[in-house]
Amino acid sequence: MDITPYVSTLREELATAAELGGPEARSLAERLTAPMESAFRLALLDALAAATDEITRDMAPGSVQVRLQDREPRFVVTLPPADEPPPAPEAPPVVDTDDTAVSRINLRMPDQLKVRIEEAANKAALSVNAWLVRAAASALETPRPSATRAPRGADRFTGWAR
Repeated sequence: MDITPYVSTLREELATAAELGGPEARSLAERLTAPMESAFRLALLDALAAATDEITRDMAPGSVQVRLQDREPRFVVTLPPADEPPPAPEAPPVVDTDDTAVSRINLRMPDQLKVRIEEAANKAALSVNAWLVRAAASALETPRPSATRAPRGADRFTGWAR
């Protein structure tokens, strides 16, 4: 994906806004935007990376990755296997809370996520608290794939990042 047109548009918009201050302000804006090009590119790459994270969460077990190649982002889409049935859900881990101290935490989340958690808890015939405790315990017990070197190129990696 060529992000040069987007960077150019940002430069033009800043120059246009600087025209309100007169020709000297426009000249200053043009001189300042040239060294800012790398910051513009980095901000656009951050936005693309955040978008791929959101898409990956929505299409799991498939994924979308953004990779930098020759200063330009490239997208790699991995679709979930279509011919295999989805894996059977594992039994949630049993968390023994009888003999342990209980701690309270405040958790803030988007309303959409809260609604989905409440629905999942209702389906499992659990309280939201019990469902969240099981989900947290399950997440801690599930091993994550480690990052491995991809065989195709010298600058490619696959795996999970936090």
